[in-house]
Amino acid sequence: MQNGKLRLADRVALVTGGSRGIGRAVVALLASCGAHVVVNYVKGEDAATDTVNMAHAHGVKAVAIQADVSQLDEAERLLKQTLEHFGRLDFLICNAGIWEGGPVESISEELWNKTLDINLKGTWSVCRAAVPFMKKQKFGRIVIVSSTAGQRGEAYVSNYAASKGAQISFTKSLAPELAGFGINVNCVAPGWVDTEMTSEALADSAKHEWIVKSIPLGRVATPEEIAGPIVFLCSEWADNITGEVLNVNGGSVLCG
Repeated sequence: MQNGKLRLADRVALVTGGSRGIGRAVVALLASCGAHVVVNYVKGEDAATDTVNMAHAHGVKAVAIQADVSQLDEAERLLKQTLEHFGRLDFLICNAGIWEGGPVESISEELWNKTLDINLKGTWSVCRAAVPFMKKQKFGRIVIVSSTAGQRGEAYVSNYAASKGAQISFTKSLAPELAGFGINVNCVAPGWVDTEMTSEALADSAKHEWIVKSIPLGRVATPEEIAGPIVFLCSEWADNITGEVLNVNGGSVLCG
């Protein structure tokens, strides 16, 4: 930290689901602070390449790695390739996720499993793969991107809310487990964010109006407004914070 500015020069970050939405905004902010970045993606190679090029424009190193983190062997390959490229890993941002639901009686077993596999198992798999390397370094910052749905529940997306609530419990379990190894584990819980994932819901004018009315600040967040708190938790400004759930929701869910 110099002159009050957040600097992450030469740190290495891995962002799962890093090619779009919140993930892309996190990559941009990390790169602007001097961190080298691995952009993980499953589909959309063009979007991942564009995100890498955006990071390069900040003068840092960046690479896109395709891997389905819902599969442990893929997560392990992702970590192996990250280390081959950069030799270390300082920040792990667990951002990959899906948001799809319906009435509980209509949620298929396939959708239930898919949601838990990507949102929850995908978080576990990359943490499982990354932690041994962070322990050897005696340093690491893990930030898990959950949701307000994981705190209060949310009708018609019970599968999603269950996965996000589990991410919060996972955060609170890992934090004391890893604290003695120099690894901080925190969680950011966004509310409504204007991304590709929420675009259909926000395009409905009546629903958009209802959503905005539920937010005391009176607007839906941008991806950049979620990226800031995530990167803050990676920085030395947050060295004494672990096991925390940082709410970034415009005041719509007030949890202690």
